[in-house]
Amino acid sequence: MKSSSLLVAREVTKVFGGHRAVDGVSFVLERGCIGGLIGPNGAGKTTLFNCLAGHLAPTSGSIELDGVPIAGAPPSRVFAAGLARTFQIPRPFPQMTVLENVMLAPPHQLGERFWANWLQPRAVAAQERRTQEAARHWLDFVGLSALAQQPASVLSGGQRKLLELARVMVAEPRLVLLDEPGAGVNPALLDQIVDKVAALNRQGTTFLVIEHNMDLVMSLCRPVMVMAQGRLLVQGEPDTVLRDPRVVEAYLGDAA
Repeated sequence: MKSSSLLVAREVTKVFGGHRAVDGVSFVLERGCIGGLIGPNGAGKTTLFNCLAGHLAPTSGSIELDGVPIAGAPPSRVFAAGLARTFQIPRPFPQMTVLENVMLAPPHQLGERFWANWLQPRAVAAQERRTQEAARHWLDFVGLSALAQQPASVLSGGQRKLLELARVMVAEPRLVLLDEPGAGVNPALLDQIVDKVAALNRQGTTFLVIEHNMDLVMSLCRPVMVMAQGRLLVQGEPDTVLRDPRVVEAYLGDAA
């Protein structure tokens, strides 16, 4: 029987010179939840995300995804293990079509191996058809199917975030790290992103979300974790967390 815990971080620390950007952070993310990670600018949220996703190796501490250690593993291995992430500023390949951008996402595609195109052409073609079908499914899910054959350069900022969501979902991740999905997005597209994330969560995908939009956090995220100065201050239900004096002080101090 699988544990209810999908992601477990223990005393994760990342030091740059003498600066402890992430300082002994520990938490457990339960399977099937949408966790929120909030905090003032410079709190260490993105550095923690980079450690979780393999873009940075923690200086110390451990990270497990479904019981498998991933701390210090390269992003490709973390991605193949089932953890995908989006970025605050999406950077699709602008001259490739929207469909082609999504088709690039699944790992270990046969067509990436030069010899397979010569020795296994049918297998390569069959896999490419399956990948294209999956890509079209996810583009339809996020509402971008009408733009499938357009270059990604035509997409607005909000549409690029929807494209990123389709890109990660085509790889069938168990956990998705969303880095500020609401940043720079108009209200209509933001509602669409929130609806899609909620629908994916109901279908079984777990999320951890960095976000500054408190309305989004309150409506979507449970639990909520608050970081400040590299440390995890508090975690729990949104209402309780946002009333906590330590959280109020962290945000007021940032504003000051």
